[in-house]
Amino acid sequence: MAVQSVREQKKGATRARIADVAARLASEHGIGATTVDEIAAEAEVGRATFFRYFDSKELAVAHGLSGAGAYVLASVLRQVDPNLGPVEAVRAAYAELGRDFEVDREMFIEQAMLSRSSPAMFAWTLHLYVDWEIAIAEAVAPRFADLRDGDPRPRMLGAMTMAAARLAWDVWLDDDGRGDLPQLTQQDLAALKES
Repeated sequence: MAVQSVREQKKGATRARIADVAARLASEHGIGATTVDEIAAEAEVGRATFFRYFDSKELAVAHGLSGAGAYVLASVLRQVDPNLGPVEAVRAAYAELGRDFEVDREMFIEQAMLSRSSPAMFAWTLHLYVDWEIAIAEAVAPRFADLRDGDPRPRMLGAMTMAAARLAWDVWLDDDGRGDLPQLTQQDLAALKES
């Protein structure tokens, strides 16, 4: 694994700081009411620096939300019953995350609509799913008793989990966000089998 230079580490930290601030401000005030200037000021960077890292505030928000979400999911996955197999652990983690769904329903709708707001945002969202797949894979890998070097199963489970979640989101959005997203997600995750 290549070691990042100090310059690359600083660039990564600046990008993460901008994304984190963008996600926080959008969560507090809504995406529409959040401006690039506000994000830049809170992140302590200039407007030009903001645009060196992100093409739009929407991309910064999406990056920030995805990073936080992947971290939370991975943390929950690591904390569920250690006796559960990889697939059951994923189901349990999503069940735990779904407990606060009603409190955050409007935020989920806004995030989902953002991901569909343009072809660029949709493509970026699909790109971010890879980060989630990797976070899931790393969190569940220790649950495979017979894991070998180069074993594709953790990453495949991450990809299948994200496919199930995306399908649930699609059905939920087709119903204008009125349904029970956690239940839809659990229904799709039920199609995954332990192996």
